[in-house]
Amino acid sequence: MEIFDAHTHLNDEPFRGQESVYLQRARDLDVTMISCCGQDPDFNRRAVALSKQFDNVYAMVGFCPDVAKDYDQAAEDEIAQQCAEAKTVAIGEIGLDYYWDESPRDVQRRVFARQLDLAHSLHIPVSIHTRDAFDDTYKILRDSQVGEYGGILHNFNGDPDWLTKFLDLGLTVSYSGVASFTKATDVHASVKQTPLDRMVIETDAPYLTPKPYRGKQNEPGYVRYVAEAVAKLKDLPVETIAQATYQNAMRIYGIKAD
Repeated sequence: MEIFDAHTHLNDEPFRGQESVYLQRARDLDVTMISCCGQDPDFNRRAVALSKQFDNVYAMVGFCPDVAKDYDQAAEDEIAQQCAEAKTVAIGEIGLDYYWDESPRDVQRRVFARQLDLAHSLHIPVSIHTRDAFDDTYKILRDSQVGEYGGILHNFNGDPDWLTKFLDLGLTVSYSGVASFTKATDVHASVKQTPLDRMVIETDAPYLTPKPYRGKQNEPGYVRYVAEAVAKLKDLPVETIAQATYQNAMRIYGIKAD
């Protein structure tokens, strides 16, 4: 069995200098591929550097909503250059966050749309962050032609009605450790209704730790427990979930199997 962690932050502070240790711990749990997500200039550069250092690490680069206020032409030019790297597979994470509101909402919307335009011009998929902002996220994506270049709605936590709307745009949804939480009933319902060819799984480590380690620091290997939670909800073998989500991530990110 091979598992792909489609969205993790191996470039975050808890892992720095110990990346090889955590990658080995992941392999011990059958997690053989990860996509390391950027969110600001420092995280972007570290994601690219890790993708060059480790064979099974791929990079995403972008400006998340928190730092949208800092986005300018120089930032966009650097992202475009990073997207030209052989192992950069997506622009992300990008989107809207109306919970933290670290950047003005009009700026978040403008920068989100601008990075979607960049993805369209480069024909590279996107990894989308949305929190308390489904309406505006949907409207911007609806106008973005995202189906032409592909996108993953990271850490999807919406109900089946929102699931259907986003799937109809051509998006793939990514489930995190939240799928293992007892009270996450909307997520449970959405998992059950998501076609196998339209889902991937992730950790978002060091955050959103799944059961049985909820409350502790997350790490890439724990995506195995996300696979197990999804398998239980869909009443399928975990090997089936692992294989489908691995193949989906490889296809969306344009990674060729050896």
